[in-house]
Amino acid sequence: MAQLPLPFPLEPSARFETFVAGGNAALLAHLRSLAADGLAQTTPIWLWGERSCGKSHLLQASCAAAVAGSAIYLPLRDLPGASPEILEGLESLNLVALDDVDAVAGKPAWDQMLFTLFNALQAEGGRLLCAARSAPAGVEISLRDLASRAAGAIVYHVNGLADEDCVVALQTHARFRGIDLPDGSARFLLHRVPRDMGALCRWLDTLDHASLAAQRRLTVPFIRTTLGIGNT
Repeated sequence: MAQLPLPFPLEPSARFETFVAGGNAALLAHLRSLAADGLAQTTPIWLWGERSCGKSHLLQASCAAAVAGSAIYLPLRDLPGASPEILEGLESLNLVALDDVDAVAGKPAWDQMLFTLFNALQAEGGRLLCAARSAPAGVEISLRDLASRAAGAIVYHVNGLADEDCVVALQTHARFRGIDLPDGSARFLLHRVPRDMGALCRWLDTLDHASLAAQRRLTVPFIRTTLGIGNT
C-alpha cells in the first residue's frame, strides 16, 4: 500500500458544536448520526455551495468526530502542485473528506484516481465526503464512470447564514475561544470586515490576543481601535 499523506491540520474550532445550522439542520443531523453510527452508511456524500457557506467546517468536523487516525481531510484547492497519487492508499481509512473537488475534477489523471478511490472506499466499507462549489452535475468531469459515481452520491446544498445566524455563529466561535463577544460588538465586527467565517475567526484570534494583552473587554471602541476600523 502507498504511504498515506500527512493529515492536513484541522481548524480547532471546526467542530459540530460550533456549526450554526441555519437552513442546514437536516445535513448537520445526518453528519452527526454518521459520526455516531460509525460505518453504517458508505454512500458518498457531496456538499455544495458558495464560498464560506460552511462546507469546509462540516468536512473538518466530521473528521474531528472520527476515531483518531481513521480520517483525513484534504483541501485540494490548497495543495498546489499535489499529484493525484496523494489519494493512493486512502481506502484504508474509515473516512476521507475531500474539499474543493472541483479544483481538480476534469483533469484525466485526477478523475481516474478519484474514480479508483470512490470504488475502493465502497469496497472496504469506508466513507467519502466531498465538497465543491457546484452539485455533481455542474462539475466538469472527464471520466464518465466518475461522473456516474458522483451523481449517485447523497447531495446537499449548504445554505449560507442569515444575518442573525451569522451573529450567533460569530458568538459561538468566540465562546469556543473563551471570549465574551456582546451582541453589539458581534454586529459591529460582522458588518465591517469581509463576511467570511474563516476570516472572521482569524479576526477573533487577533482580538483575543489583544484583549488579553490589554486586559480589555471586546467593546466596539476596543475592536475599532485594535483592527483600525473607521467609524463608517
